[in-house]
Amino acid sequence: MVDRRLKDHLDENGVKYVTITHSRAFTAQEIAASAHIPGREMAKTVVVTIGRKMAMVVLPASARVDFDLLREAVGDDDVRLATEAEFRTAFPGCEVGAMPPFGNLYGMDTFVSPRLADDDEIAFNAGSHTELIRMRWGDFSRLAKPKIVAMSWPR
Repeated sequence: MVDRRLKDHLDENGVKYVTITHSRAFTAQEIAASAHIPGREMAKTVVVTIGRKMAMVVLPASARVDFDLLREAVGDDDVRLATEAEFRTAFPGCEVGAMPPFGNLYGMDTFVSPRLADDDEIAFNAGSHTELIRMRWGDFSRLAKPKIVAMSWPR
């Protein structure tokens, strides 16, 4: 089921979006294939810690976080992948690992790869491992207020 917090946020702001149901999948690459979405438009959300604070890093399904680039972009050497135990309770209403890339809904900064900003649309987990949302990039950017930073490879 789509995360209620996300659905309410999109609906309250008059955003047009499509919910796509797909077979249960856990990796962004599997989800993109299952939902017939180009990998460059399928976003995956990775939770990191910057200092003592959690943040979201959002990048194309096929990319990996380059922690050296991310450290440079955020101006902090203390950046690492968050453990599941650290973020398990940070996303109420979402299955673990299926959180949507709206850090502002969860009190977190959101950092997005410029590669996602190059497309007209973005697709992402909607809070479950069986549903995703596809919407216009401009609406996502307006509502999520991400910081666009180079932090992934392949570039």
